[in-house]
Order: sequence, then structure tokens, then C-alpha cells
Amino acid sequence: MSAQPLSLRFTGNGSEYFRIWIVNLLLSIVTLGIYSPWAKVRRNQYFYRHTLLADSGFDYHGDPKSILKGRVIAVLLFGSYSFFSRFDPTIAAVIFLAILAVLPWLLVRSLRFRLHNTSYRGLRFGFHGQTGPAYWYLLGAPFLGGATLGLLWPWAQQRMTVYTRDHSSFGSAHFKFEATVGAFYKIYFWVFLLAVLMFAGAAAAMTLVLSSGAFPLEGQNQAGVIGGAAAVLTYFGLVVIVYPFVSARMQNLMWGHTRLGAHRFTARARARDLLWIMISNVLLIGLSLGLFKPFADIRLARYRLESTALLPGGSLADFVAGLQSQAGAAGEEIADIFDFDIAL
Repeated sequence: MSAQPLSLRFTGNGSEYFRIWIVNLLLSIVTLGIYSPWAKVRRNQYFYRHTLLADSGFDYHGDPKSILKGRVIAVLLFGSYSFFSRFDPTIAAVIFLAILAVLPWLLVRSLRFRLHNTSYRGLRFGFHGQTGPAYWYLLGAPFLGGATLGLLWPWAQQRMTVYTRDHSSFGSAHFKFEATVGAFYKIYFWVFLLAVLMFAGAAAAMTLVLSSGAFPLEGQNQAGVIGGAAAVLTYFGLVVIVYPFVSARMQNLMWGHTRLGAHRFTARARARDLLWIMISNVLLIGLSLGLFKPFADIRLARYRLESTALLPGGSLADFVAGLQSQAGAAGEEIADIFDFDIAL
């Protein structure tokens, strides 16, 4: 008889997080953004510590100075490119190539930093991907996905996920991602189909409106208006409807095909639930002049986390205890001094 699923539980609340959020916001403004790494650590610690699995919370141990270092590097790289792109395209092109050359290295260090500074029951996560393969998985594959106008993007996304998950670990236990490329193409096929139907519907609606004589246009002008309006309506339809669909399907795919040793995961996010949460969040943030933002973050985090569960292949307590004893015998892995988080 298989063990019962262990759902993630999120105990954070908007009122409590609002106090952290408003202090973080004010201090970041007063210090012209210098405080933002400390704000990120406080935010992550709140969300991690209120995320429970089997009644035990996660924790975040990131050093704000390392995050600040990563942001300084990112600002210098992308800021210099933006500056020279206005005055000297040649120098800007050289900087752009330099950014591409170091980007996989930066991403690997960032992944290592984030996972090493995440723990559960005192045991650290880790990332062990090498920089060499990262140039293919994190740069080459996405480039091919874009260069083929998206035809290879599902394949590229699957390869990136395999690289990042298969090189992630919890203690000495490694994660394994088992979804096929076809599973990614299936999701994007439905996205393509929805986009075509939305464009056709919008074009038909605009044709009916214009043919009614309410907006007297003729020939090419009418065709241009129909095409332009249909494109705009399709874009907004994709943002409002398709994004929650893709987000829910991807969450279910990513976790439903991930395992950790004998343990597996599952996710049951639904597009209509995410659609309601996202639309209501946007409306409430607008009506409150932005003050609902921390409450919106809590609502979305709670739904995403509580839609995910662990399917234990045995005793979770024994599994963690075994990993803890191995970590104690081998000694905790020392994070590379060059690791940092470049996420802004």
C-alpha cells in the first residue's frame, strides 16, 4: 500500500508579510536600491520558513552581500551595453558578445548559490552542474529555440529543465527529471491552437462590426483595421487566458515528472484557479494603488505551493535522517567563494 501524499502547506498571511514588504520597500527607496539584497533575504526567509512539508519548514541562508555582488555585476554588464548601444554600436556589440560568453558561467554560479542556501530540516540543497555543458543547455538550446521561431522552444525548455534538475540535490540524494520532449510540445500545441482560435474569433468579430457600417472603411483600410485589431485582441487574450493555462500545465508537468530517490512529486494546479487569482490580484493591486501587492504575493504563493505534493516512496523521516548522517560523516559542502545570485 503506497504512502499518502504529503502536500506542501503555506502558513504565511498577508497582514504579517505586509509589514516586511513595506519596510523593505521604504528602505530600498531611501538607500537608492542598495538595501534591496537585504530585502530579498528577508522576503525569502519569510516565504521559505512558512512553507511546510510534513510539518517542517524550509529555510533560506543567503548572504545579502553576495546578492549585492551579483547585482553589481549584472548592472555593470547590462548597463554598459545599454549605454554604449546609444553612442557606439561597435563597443556595444563587443559587450553583448562578452555577456553571452560569461552568461552560462553566471547562471551556474547563481543556481549553485540559490540551492546551497536553501535547506530543509537542517539539510542543504545543492547544484552540481558544470559550466561547460551549461553553454549548450542554457545558451545553445534556447538560441536554437528562438532562431527557429519557437519551433524548437519546447525541446529547448525540456533540455534546460533536464540540466538544472538532474544536477540538483538534497543532501546526497539527486533529483531526476523524466518528462519527454513530447510532453512539452503537447502543452505548446494547445497554446498554438488557442492563439489561432482567438485570432480567428477576434477577426470575425471585427469583420461583423465593420460590415455593420458603424465605422465606414473600405478596401485595404478595412483589412488593415481587422488584422491589427485581431492581433491586439489576440495578444491580450494570450496574456489573460493562455498564460495561466501554460503556467498551470508547466507546474504540473515539471513536478509530476520529478523524483528524488524513491520519492516522487505531483502537482494539480488548474488554469481557471490561476486565472481568477491573477485577474483579481491585478484589479485589487490597482484599486489599492499598489498596497495589495504583498497580499497578492501571499495568495499566489499559497495556491502554487499547496497545489504541489510529495509522494513518499517510504518513510520521509528515515530518508532525511539517513541523508543527515551521511552529511555529518562527509562534512557539509563548502560553497564556492565566487557563487552569487545575479537575479534582479
